[in-house]
Amino acid sequence: MAASLAAVAYGLSTVLRALGARNAAGPDTAGVTAEGGPSLRSTLDTFRDPAFLVGTLMVVLGFAGGAVAARLLPLFLAQTIVAGNLIVTALLGSALLGTKLRGRDLGAMGVVVASLCMLGASASHEARTAHDMTFHWALFIVSTVVAVVGLIVVRLLGRRGAILAGALAGAMYGALAVAVRVLDGVHPFDPAALLTDPAAWTIALAGALAFYVQTVALQLGPVNAVTAVLVVGEVGIPSVIGVLFLGDRAVDGLGWLAYVGFAGAIAGAFAVAWLTSQPDGNDAPRGVPAGSTS
Repeated sequence: MAASLAAVAYGLSTVLRALGARNAAGPDTAGVTAEGGPSLRSTLDTFRDPAFLVGTLMVVLGFAGGAVAARLLPLFLAQTIVAGNLIVTALLGSALLGTKLRGRDLGAMGVVVASLCMLGASASHEARTAHDMTFHWALFIVSTVVAVVGLIVVRLLGRRGAILAGALAGAMYGALAVAVRVLDGVHPFDPAALLTDPAAWTIALAGALAFYVQTVALQLGPVNAVTAVLVVGEVGIPSVIGVLFLGDRAVDGLGWLAYVGFAGAIAGAFAVAWLTSQPDGNDAPRGVPAGSTS
């Protein structure tokens, strides 16, 4: 139930924040830098938009639901359910942003959904966390390196960096889920242990960066494409880490289904990213001048 709540909240959040980002960007080029990326002013204007603010509240609700699921379920099951926000985003985006969904787009999304269902069906419903403090430090250090390098590359790519920004946001959401899973001082509650745990620092870093980079991605690229590559990191990274390091496992005899589902989810998400990035000429969102959001 918590994971399903997170999926709906994250999907609604993505669309509302995309709407706020487009409202702030406007129909001209005043909101972009010389390299083609969003200017700091346009990003700050986005943070003040009413739709964006409501979307931000949905992020908080989604995080709460996702955190409960990540603590109680294997990560590849919890994140699979949360990744259902891809479909919520697509449907709400069609209604609120005027995004036109073609048959090939729906087909690619169907592959993603079917693959995510395979992952969910193959997961054991028990979380057997096994980790030590070395893992906490490694998670924080790797997340920090990925965050710094990713930010630099996204800024260098400018307007071409939407998909990479979405992927970076997905990686940070994935790190966030892992950090929530291993965080010490939660039960029983111990503030000192919680605040001194590197996993808590990872949550702060990954959460803030994921929020910022996803906002930039929504300013630059199609909402469905950004969400699709975000889902890959959000599901794939915690799933692999959970299996390799945290004791997560598939149901006996269904390991093959988990592998098929994982491969299909990645392939389908990249197909969604590619297909929804291709303009049709008549696909400009309602109320937004053609060329202002591609």
